[in-house]
Amino acid sequence: MRKGLFITFEGVDGCGKSTQMRFLSEHLERLGYNCVLTREPGGCSISEQIRSILLSVENKNMDCRTEALLYAAARVQHINEVIMPAVAEGKIVLCDRFLDSSIAYQGYGRGLGKEFVLGINAYAMNNAMPDATFFFECPPKSAFTRMNPAKQMDRLEQETMTFFERVFAGYQAIAAEEPARVIKIDASGSKYETSQKVKAIAEKRIADLAG
Repeated sequence: MRKGLFITFEGVDGCGKSTQMRFLSEHLERLGYNCVLTREPGGCSISEQIRSILLSVENKNMDCRTEALLYAAARVQHINEVIMPAVAEGKIVLCDRFLDSSIAYQGYGRGLGKEFVLGINAYAMNNAMPDATFFFECPPKSAFTRMNPAKQMDRLEQETMTFFERVFAGYQAIAAEEPARVIKIDASGSKYETSQKVKAIAEKRIADLAG
């Protein structure tokens, strides 16, 4: 590979994307690829500190525009400190959430609109759009039944089901608008069944992108 690749994993909370990212990383490492696993918000020290502010239940009064700007600020640091250097070194970067999450959660979920989110992220992106994105198509009601009932919900996870329905609709809109980049994965089966789908698609996509 002359340069690395950037692949993101998207979906509503509980869809299984984090597990699938880990499964794919292990698979690709066995095939000889050098993978970097990261997440948003977070991925580096400064962005992880912003993450703690964003997800703290103590910050329930956060304005939705503040929220959107903080996600964009965390993204600037993450892109410049982690993502772009790793891709330049020929690694495959696998990221749990990226710009699509901001569009779905803040643009659709919060009602700020896609254009607002894209506008503030224009300063953050630095041409770092993913080469491919896996969208795990699992409706919110189904996704939330998969979550550990003992899990302590963060500020975003405590939102209403109506909010998550809007987020899911946002993801579906993104997938419809960008079918060349966004790969829809039916996540209704077991995590192992889903993993087989992801591995097969990822291998072909990586070969196509690298070739």
